[in-house]
Amino acid sequence: MLTLIVIVLLSYLVGSIPTSIIVGKILRGIDIREYGSGNAGATNTFRVLGWKAGVFVIAVDIGKGVFATLVISKLNLTGVPLLASTLLQIIAGVSAVCGHIWTVFAGFRGGKGVSTAAGMIIALYPIAFLICIAIFTIVLFTTRYVSVSSMIAAVSLPIVFVVLQQIGHQPVSSPLLVLSLIMAGLIIFTHRANIRRLLNGTENRIRRLRLGRRSDK
Repeated sequence: MLTLIVIVLLSYLVGSIPTSIIVGKILRGIDIREYGSGNAGATNTFRVLGWKAGVFVIAVDIGKGVFATLVISKLNLTGVPLLASTLLQIIAGVSAVCGHIWTVFAGFRGGKGVSTAAGMIIALYPIAFLICIAIFTIVLFTTRYVSVSSMIAAVSLPIVFVVLQQIGHQPVSSPLLVLSLIMAGLIIFTHRANIRRLLNGTENRIRRLRLGRRSDK
């Protein structure tokens, strides 16, 4: 039990590292949540701070998911395995995603969890990630909405798992399938404001934005 608690806490703390907020403070001396869309994630970093900062943030946020899933999940303080390896990886990865969304270091106002969740999937099932990133890219080029692309890619994940298993690529465990459903629901939940803006016709498309105060959108 001690090992499990430590894995959850460490994964949450790693996920909680507010990459975009730190980068915003270093580069411009700003809280990025007060600019652009108001979100502390990679997409808003691209908008407000430029592509170099955005690439750095997305790489670190993905890395948080990978690190928690592959490294922190391997901790064993008692020498007695508590759970199956895959289940521990899932628990560590989900904890990191929760940390990213509700970061303890920034008033529990973080990002939307997409990049860190992507890191977790990279660690758990790389081929599924590649298919989902392809879906994300196609939708993004078609619609130019990052939010729509993220949600469709997330919803596609459980479908991708089922298809890969049906064609005999690799068995998908029940915990992994349940994880994909939870992640899809969580990503849609964190994009609820985007869904409202999409319905209102006010959602931002991909384009070059100047630094400006957060709007009321």
